[in-house]
Amino acid sequence: AAMAAEGPPLTGVALAAAPEAVPAGWTAITVTVEGAAANLGKGFGHKGGGYLCVSTGGAQAAPGPVVTDVQVLSDRSPQPAGYTRAPEFPEPRTTGSRKKRVYVKLLPLDAAETAVFDIKLSSKSKALPHYMKIGEMGSFAIWCKKGPVLKSSPPPVPKPRTISAGLRQLSLQPSASDQKYGHVHFFFLTFPPPQHLSLLFPAMDGVPFTLHPKFESKLSSGSNAILTDLNIKSLADIEKEYNYAFVVERTAAARLPPSVC
Repeated sequence: AAMAAEGPPLTGVALAAAPEAVPAGWTAITVTVEGAAANLGKGFGHKGGGYLCVSTGGAQAAPGPVVTDVQVLSDRSPQPAGYTRAPEFPEPRTTGSRKKRVYVKLLPLDAAETAVFDIKLSSKSKALPHYMKIGEMGSFAIWCKKGPVLKSSPPPVPKPRTISAGLRQLSLQPSASDQKYGHVHFFFLTFPPPQHLSLLFPAMDGVPFTLHPKFESKLSSGSNAILTDLNIKSLADIEKEYNYAFVVERTAAARLPPSVC
């Protein structure tokens, strides 16, 4: 099963004649997990042997393809579909005989579900937990560690809101019919359509009050009969009726000692 891997996935696997032949951005695997020198020897085909090397891409401006699988096959096996042969550093002058060949499968980061995150070499009798054996070269077993590719999720897109008919009636935004008839909405209250105004407010449209029913019988059109029951007072009558001379207060104040007043 794929394990969660730390660090970025590999972006390349190659072979190098010597550690100093590895170009910038690549790292040679010079020791095995047991600490022995990881020179592939005759398995590489060079007189001086060779080394596996890997690349993680570094701080690229744009993420390139990543290694999704590595296979080590004999020179008699055909090249698997979708794989490319691992490059060699430096480039060999001739395509000499290789007992084993390394093939790499690359996929764009967005299309890769899993990728290779690490490669290690060990003795053939060694077993590495969480690593998968991909083949043997020389006297070594080659292992790779795969894991899921963590992709940055796109920013969440808000879902369009669907407003029910009940909520739409509470909206302050005028509807299409309101704009047609010129309706006005105040404080979430919608006035009835124009065709019903005459039924609800006959002859009282625009009047801020209504008369009590006991006065309606006395009021006739064009008359002031209702005013006869009103007691109209002049300003002098009002001052006389509500005049207050403060006699009690003045008398009490006159009896108090000067120190209190």
